[in-house]
Amino acid sequence: MLSQLNQLLQRIMPFIAPTSVVIGVMFAPYLVKLEGLVIYIFAFMTFAGSLSLNFVALHRVIAHPLSIIIALVLLHLVMPLWAWMIGAITFQGDMLTITGFVLAMIIPTGITSFIWVSMNNGNVALTLSIILIDTILSPFIVPFALSLFVGQAVELEVWGMMKGLLIMIVIPSLLGMILHEVTKGKAHEKWSPRLAPFSKLTLALVIMINSAAVGPYLQSVNLKLVQIAVCMFFIAGTGYFLAWFMAKSMKRDQSDVISLTFSGGMRNISAGAVIAVQYFPGPVAVPVVTGMLFQQILASLYSKFLQKKLNLN
Repeated sequence: MLSQLNQLLQRIMPFIAPTSVVIGVMFAPYLVKLEGLVIYIFAFMTFAGSLSLNFVALHRVIAHPLSIIIALVLLHLVMPLWAWMIGAITFQGDMLTITGFVLAMIIPTGITSFIWVSMNNGNVALTLSIILIDTILSPFIVPFALSLFVGQAVELEVWGMMKGLLIMIVIPSLLGMILHEVTKGKAHEKWSPRLAPFSKLTLALVIMINSAAVGPYLQSVNLKLVQIAVCMFFIAGTGYFLAWFMAKSMKRDQSDVISLTFSGGMRNISAGAVIAVQYFPGPVAVPVVTGMLFQQILASLYSKFLQKKLNLN
C-alpha cells in the first residue's frame, strides 16, 4: 500500500508543489503557527534519505571535490552575477529590487533539493555534502558576495544557522548513515521504501508552511510585483538549466548531473526571507519571497526534464 501511495505521489508531484503553495497562502493565519516545526520536519526528511547513504560514499565525494566546487561557483558567483545583470537591465536604478534579486541567488542551496535528488536517483552523498559545506560557509560567503555585487554588508546570526544545520542535516544524516552501517544496509532496504511517501507528504507540508510565511508580502498585487515575479521566475528557471549545463559540460556522471541540477537551482528561500526582512528595507524582500512561490514548481518541471533527458525511470 505504501509503495502504491509513493508511486501515486511521485506521479502527481508536479501538481503537489503548486497546490501546496496556494494552500499555504490561503490558510496562512493557521499554517504560519507551525513554522517552528519546519526544522524538525526537515530533520525527518533528511534522516529518511540518509538511510541510503554510507560513510564510504561520503568519503568518495569529499576525496573528489570537483562537483562540490562546481556547485559553489554556480551558487555564489555565476547565479548572483546573472541575477544582478537581469535586475540591472529590467529595473534600472532600483537598487533595492536589484539587491533582492542578487540576495535570492546568493543564499545557500535549498535543503529540499535533497528530496528531489532522492526521488530522481541522484547522488545523495554529493547533495548532502553540498548542503553541509554551503550552509557552513554561507555566514562568510553571503555578506562578502553581497558587498561585492551591490556594495551592501550584512551581519548574520552564525550560531543560529549552525544550530539549524545541526538539527536539520548533520545529526539526522549521521543517524541514518550509522544505522545503514550497523545493519549492513538492511535498514535502507526495509525502511526507505516505507518512509518514501511520508517524505513527499512532509515536503508538501513544508511548502505550505513556508508559503504561509510569505503571505503578508503578497496582499497587494500590482504591475511591479508581477514584473518582479516574472523576472524571478526567469532567473530561478535559468539557474536550474545552467546547473545542468555546467554539470554536463564538465562531463559529470548521471547521478552527479541530477544532484548538481537541483543543488544549483534551489535556494533556502526561508533563510533568504529572514535575512532580507531583518537587514534590508522592505522592497529587498519582495523578490526573495516571490521566489518561494514557484521554486518547487520549477523543481517539478526540471524533474520531468531530467527524466526525459537522462532516461530516468
